Amino acid sequence: MAKLIDGKAISQAIRDEVRDEIAAGGIKASLAVVLVGNDPASTVYVNNKKKACEYCGIRSVSYELPEDTTEEKLLSLIDELNNDPEINGILVQLPVPKGINEDHVIEAISPMKDVDGFSKASVGALSIGDKGFVSCTPAGIIELLKRSDIDIDGKRCVVVGRSNIVGKPAAMLLLRENGTVTVTHSHTKDLASITREADILVVAIGKPEFITSEYVKPGAAVIDVGIHRLDPEKNNGKKLCGDVKFDEVEPVAGYITPVPGGVGPMTIAMLMKNTVAAYKMQH
Repeated sequence: MAKLIDGKAISQAIRDEVRDEIAAGGIKASLAVVLVGNDPASTVYVNNKKKACEYCGIRSVSYELPEDTTEEKLLSLIDELNNDPEINGILVQLPVPKGINEDHVIEAISPMKDVDGFSKASVGALSIGDKGFVSCTPAGIIELLKRSDIDIDGKRCVVVGRSNIVGKPAAMLLLRENGTVTVTHSHTKDLASITREADILVVAIGKPEFITSEYVKPGAAVIDVGIHRLDPEKNNGKKLCGDVKFDEVEPVAGYITPVPGGVGPMTIAMLMKNTVAAYKMQH
C-alpha cells in the first residue's frame, strides 16, 4: 500500500515559509492577477490565488475584464503593469477567450515579472540551467518529491505528457535533479513497458484514470497532475479524479498523490514563492 503524498500539508508549509519570510524581511510584494471573461473554473482559481496572497501577506491587485475584451486592450494593460514599479508579478489566467492569442499574451509579460514561468525566456533559462522563473506546477512536483524524502538523483523518471506547461518543464527539472528522464506522449509505442521502468512516474496526459496498475512499477512514486470533473451521480458521489486510476494503482505504488489534495495545492504555493522571488530580484 502506497504512502500518500499530502499536497495540502506540504503546500501549507510552503505558504507558512513565504508568510514568515515576508514578515521577517519587510517584503512588500504585489501580484497583479488578470482574468478575462467569466469561465467558472478560472474564477475559482483566481479567487484561490487571491486568498493565498492574503494569507502570505502579498498584495493582490485584481483586473477582471469582460469576455469581449480585445487582444489590443489586454496587451495594453500588460504593458502598463510591466512598467508599474509597484507590481512585482503578473499573472494572466488561462485560457483566454477566443480572439486573443495566448502566445502573444504570455510573451508580452516582462520576464522579470513572469511568475507563471510560461514565457520563452523563462523556459529557455530552465533548459540551459540559468536562473529564472519555473512554471508553478512542475516546480510543485519537485517540492512534493523532495519534501516526501523521495530521492531523484540517479532514479529512472518517466513523464507521461509533453505539454509546455507541465510535461516538458517537469522533465527538465527532474533532469536538473540528476534523474534519468524519459518523456512519453500520444505517439509512444507500448507505453506501459516504459512506464513500468519508472522509479518516479509523473502523469500529465489529460485523460481520466488512464494509468492503471499495469503501467506502474511496484514501489514507484506516482505523481498525478491530472484533474477531471465527474458526475457524482454516475460515480458513487465522486466529483473529481486524476489521470491515474487511484484505487487500482495505490496498492502497487510506493508513494502516490491523491486527487484532489496532491499536486493542485502546490501550484498556488509555488506562485507565492515566485512572487516573492520576483520582488527580491527587482529590489
